Amino acid sequence: MEATVQSMFNKSMVGVLIATGMFDVSAEAASSNRSFADAFFVSRRNDGSIELIGSGVTWLLLTLSVCAIGLMIHLALSNRRSAVLPKETVQTVRKLIKRKQFQAAIDIVAKDQSFVSHILHAAFKEAKFGFPSMMKALEQTADERATARLRRIELLNVVGQVSPMIGLFGTVYGMIIAFGAIVAAGGSADPVALAGGIGTALTTTFWGLVVAIPALAGYAVLRNRIDELTIEATIEAEHVLQLFRPQAKSQTSTVIDSQETVESPRQVEVLT
Repeated sequence: MEATVQSMFNKSMVGVLIATGMFDVSAEAASSNRSFADAFFVSRRNDGSIELIGSGVTWLLLTLSVCAIGLMIHLALSNRRSAVLPKETVQTVRKLIKRKQFQAAIDIVAKDQSFVSHILHAAFKEAKFGFPSMMKALEQTADERATARLRRIELLNVVGQVSPMIGLFGTVYGMIIAFGAIVAAGGSADPVALAGGIGTALTTTFWGLVVAIPALAGYAVLRNRIDELTIEATIEAEHVLQLFRPQAKSQTSTVIDSQETVESPRQVEVLT
């Protein structure tokens, strides 16, 4: 009986030890998670209090990162091929012009909000002034619209250029804190006392680069995409306007040349 009680007591003690060990492991994991979050999202002083300026710089960079990602998604959707050069609209306008249904073509490009429709509508409004005026209006409107699209993505360039500067501000601030700790310790500071300032410096630099690299990459990709699509749309619009080019000039010049060749011998006979 005593042996049975002793064995049960031993098993219960083993269970308690295992539970205690598991609790310690979970506590260590929780503390490591907290330290990971503190390292990347919260700057702290040596006494464990929150460093407001360093944490503010970090969260400012995080906010810029979210805004830059949302802006890249919005601009990518706004500069799709269907929003710049819808093939269906161009083909429909071509067919209507060939059928001499000019008002229907004008109505279609007036309702459509794509890039090519805007520049075609501007050209059609100048039709009463002749073909050269239509081409001039098309080129001018194309330049204005392309510049407006490029101006929208400049925000990504600004974010990409400013974010490293904000991170550098946090870096300088963290190093000031670290050197302040060295001065306070009389020149031989404990590494633990330097950890807060150095951590702030490295964290803000890290987030500055995290924000800047995707923003600049997205800016370059979107800029090239806008250039490619707007140039292609302008060329397509010019091809549509070629349907309005006058064709009688060459025939008229041929008739004038033939009349001159016929009249020149008569003038020679009169002189003789």
